[in-house]
Amino acid sequence: MQTEKPLVNRVAQSGLKVIDMEAMYPKWELASLDLKAYLFQGLILREKDFRAAMKEIQWADYSGKVLCVFCSADAIIPVWAYMLVATYAQPFVHEVFGGDEKEFLRLHYNRVVSGMNIAAYENERVILKGCGSRPVPSSAYLALASRLRPVAKSIMYGEPCSTVPIFKQPARQSAQHD
Repeated sequence: MQTEKPLVNRVAQSGLKVIDMEAMYPKWELASLDLKAYLFQGLILREKDFRAAMKEIQWADYSGKVLCVFCSADAIIPVWAYMLVATYAQPFVHEVFGGDEKEFLRLHYNRVVSGMNIAAYENERVILKGCGSRPVPSSAYLALASRLRPVAKSIMYGEPCSTVPIFKQPARQSAQHD
């Protein structure tokens, strides 16, 4: 008769500190407003037409979202146009951001990583979890690895069951006695 052994979570017992970058993803839905749609003949923004178009947008559809405002066309957009969008959107949105969603995510993760308490990872073996379902910019991993390097014992990337070693502190030499 064979007795079943209890399942043991070896990852939990390993002392590894896992940082799930996907858990830092913005909690607000992202929405985009491409000003290309408002260009006259795909080239210029005409003030009167643009003002009329902004009045027609159902701004309440953006309630609670981060509105990323950008122009995907190779056109010069006057500064006042961005300001006008902000004044219409502000009462409804969580935030108005000047740039596309990728730029917003880079800035968001930069803010999060900059505000992290890195001292909590001093002399720890750290895994930066990857392979999620949400887009985490590579710049976020770069920034976090850079911040962790001076304090962490080691840095790895991936899943706890299959990691890629990134950095390991050199073994400390013991003081030699004469």
